[in-house]
Amino acid sequence: MKKICIVGAGAIGGFLGIRLARQGHLVSALARNETLSSINQHGWRLRSADGEETADVNASDRAGQLGVQDIVIIAVKGPALHTIAAVVAPLIGPHTLIVPAMNGVPWWFCHGLPGFSEPLACIDREGSIARAIPTAQVIGCVVHASVATVAPGVVQHRMGKGLIIGEPAGGLSPRVAELATLFAQAGFDVTASADIRYDIWYKLWGNMTMNPISAMTGATGDKILSDELVRNFCSAVMHEAAAIGKGIGCHVQQDPEERHAITAKLGAFKTSMLQDAEAGRPIELDAIVAAVYEIGQRLELGAPYIAALLGLTRLFGRTHGLYPLA
Repeated sequence: MKKICIVGAGAIGGFLGIRLARQGHLVSALARNETLSSINQHGWRLRSADGEETADVNASDRAGQLGVQDIVIIAVKGPALHTIAAVVAPLIGPHTLIVPAMNGVPWWFCHGLPGFSEPLACIDREGSIARAIPTAQVIGCVVHASVATVAPGVVQHRMGKGLIIGEPAGGLSPRVAELATLFAQAGFDVTASADIRYDIWYKLWGNMTMNPISAMTGATGDKILSDELVRNFCSAVMHEAAAIGKGIGCHVQQDPEERHAITAKLGAFKTSMLQDAEAGRPIELDAIVAAVYEIGQRLELGAPYIAALLGLTRLFGRTHGLYPLA
């Protein structure tokens, strides 16, 4: 049995936390407001085609009340990470594993790469996140699942239960193997990856267009891909992102049209960024698009299509109060 804290009790956090708690682990949640009240009063609830599961967990809005953990899973949206990094210290001991289950490029992604001695400005300008969350204790993670928060403390699982985990520096390790077993026992389809940076980049390569375009237009995935001009624009962005990825050792060899065919199978889905925009929540533009553009700039690779996508979405976000003003 492991002592596990979920930081961010939303959709992904709830999906992981409830399953782990049901497996018998001592799970807690760093939550706030209505979500905190709901979990403490009614338990943490997960709905799926199999019915509803409830897990009793210790939820608090103070990390100090939860104490040092064996595993900390960070499942917040990118815009909240700076705030979270400033308060998670009481959860982290010298042997705590930290698993960021987040969208896009994480703060540690370029650590150790040539030309990236300074952190990405759009993710961690002052380096405060890296100082608060030790990279040596991080296990990279990619989540392949469709889940949503339908009410405070209530998560709806729609499809998928895939997790890819791996060492940021690459290679396989005993701690990744142990963590993979823990997640597998909780019912997840787990892959222990020897190159988690590639897996992160590959997922990003596939959704860095769909997310912002859907947020700006309000269109579901099927409508985006059925418009020839928009689909071609997505492909152009993906070609640029593939070239940037190659420059940092994340060589995507798949053609954009092949990836579009995979995405098309999901039908009329709403991306996470569209859901955030509709709910008036800040959009995760920095981790999903701005980071790719900044990496390209560091590599001195031109990316006019990515620049256009970033500029348009940033303007949309600022106009609607979903992205910080300059």
